[in-house]
Amino acid sequence: MITMTNSKNSQKKLFSGLKTVLYDICSKPSGAIGFSLVLFHVILALVSPAIVPYDYKAMDAASMLSTPSLDHWLGTDHLGRDVLTRVLLGGREAIFVTAVATPIAVMWGGFIGIFFGLIGGRVDEFFMRIVDAFLSLPWILKMLVLIVTFGSSMFVLMPTLAFFYGIPVIRIARAATHDVVARDFILSAKARGQKRITIIMRELLPNVLDTLMVEGAMRWSWMLLAFSSLSFLGFGVSPPTPDWGLMISDARGFMSFRPWGVIGPVIALSTLIIGINLTADALAKALGVDRAQKAPV
Repeated sequence: MITMTNSKNSQKKLFSGLKTVLYDICSKPSGAIGFSLVLFHVILALVSPAIVPYDYKAMDAASMLSTPSLDHWLGTDHLGRDVLTRVLLGGREAIFVTAVATPIAVMWGGFIGIFFGLIGGRVDEFFMRIVDAFLSLPWILKMLVLIVTFGSSMFVLMPTLAFFYGIPVIRIARAATHDVVARDFILSAKARGQKRITIIMRELLPNVLDTLMVEGAMRWSWMLLAFSSLSFLGFGVSPPTPDWGLMISDARGFMSFRPWGVIGPVIALSTLIIGINLTADALAKALGVDRAQKAPV
């Protein structure tokens, strides 16, 4: 009975905390605009299959590269496919893949960073040099090696993005842990003989969770850019699946006289990235996280 009561109280506190944070985000104009843009794109990704005017695969040779009209509000592409339809559907794959990969990246990177921040000493320093070696290499080259080797399905893209974008999270979590690990309650937990996993879960994680939440929001925007960049280069979503990066790649050769195929996906991707960044900034202010603070080396 006591356990059930404690569980209900924890759920109420969690809901109240999320409600307060959401209110703080939306109380600022930039946060309200950013959150509205993100919410709009998420809802659009869910309902777009039911509202698109055409089949995204339908080709019409008679109307290739047509200008915007009442039949095709954003014109058609080089295969006669409706651009508006493909723009509306173009964010589904990117949002789904990155929305799954981002929490995975934050969880594994955050746990490793907290763990080595708690250990400290030479082990911590040695592991950080390995992290630095990974970060020194261009991300696109590292991901392309895996994608070329194993394919570009979402079951490859998800863990690939989660792995490479989780590595920078290690440094952020380690830096946040260093700010907490020297406090009295951590020293008391060590003196009581508590296991490291217990100290991490009960003492450290609640104190660095705000930082990880803000970092996760920023990682989401960077993952979206990475996903679209891979599609632009031909290593992401495979045709004819609509994707903003792939649409930009297909239409770039016609920009000089038919820019509509590029303008639509660029605006869609840009508004989503801007929305996430504005929301992340508002979230950082609401939680009191200093994003300018640098991780120690």
